[in-house]
Amino acid sequence: MQFRLEICVDSLASAMIAQEAGAHRIELCDSLIEGGITPSAGKIDSVRQNLGIKLNVIIRPRGGDFLYSVLEYDIMRRDIERCGEAGVDGVVFGILTPEGYIDIDRTARLVEEARPMSVTFHRAFDMCSAPFRGIADVIATGADRLLTSGQKNDADSGAGLIAKLVRRAGTKLIIMPGGGLNASNIRKIAETTGATEFHMTGRSTTESAIKFRRSGITMGGNSSSDEYKIKTADKDLIRNVVTILKMI
Repeated sequence: MQFRLEICVDSLASAMIAQEAGAHRIELCDSLIEGGITPSAGKIDSVRQNLGIKLNVIIRPRGGDFLYSVLEYDIMRRDIERCGEAGVDGVVFGILTPEGYIDIDRTARLVEEARPMSVTFHRAFDMCSAPFRGIADVIATGADRLLTSGQKNDADSGAGLIAKLVRRAGTKLIIMPGGGLNASNIRKIAETTGATEFHMTGRSTTESAIKFRRSGITMGGNSSSDEYKIKTADKDLIRNVVTILKMI
């Protein structure tokens, strides 16, 4: 069985590290602390030009919920168009209704506009009110793939639901577990769920190279943040998971 590993990154440096470590595909985002939002056009272009493996880009105009206004929906449409022009392989998005169901109509229109790029319905699914209705609805949108943690904070905790989703989807939709995957649990999750594609960040923290450091102030009003610690993809963490998947 051939397994595929997608690495979620927020920088060109991380994308190139993930590629060198053996990742099959990149999901490019900004602001991973918010679960990912659409990266800048410049970042998309730069990653595409420096990457040889497949590149998916998240289409999410802001953090927070997945109920989008008319203006936000238009931003998503424009960003999808821009990704197509940049030679991106796939886009990643998800839209819910006020009642917490999958917004089939609006999502399906974006799926159609995205072609021939592939489409992943992201973890907005994990916030939907009815997962089994939800998977049928995602299939109805025409999406190719569903990223999910099984409606839990991590895929290990949600593995039971993910396994049921894999069985229900059959060949109609790729179910891709994501959330908290690492070398210690990837084999268990693969064997428990029956999934063949997996999503992780695989990051570690490094110290900034800057010498002067201003104390007593942080950016963004978050007193717990540390601007002098940088999270980037970790080649060894990713390579270990790739190796394990090859051995299953």
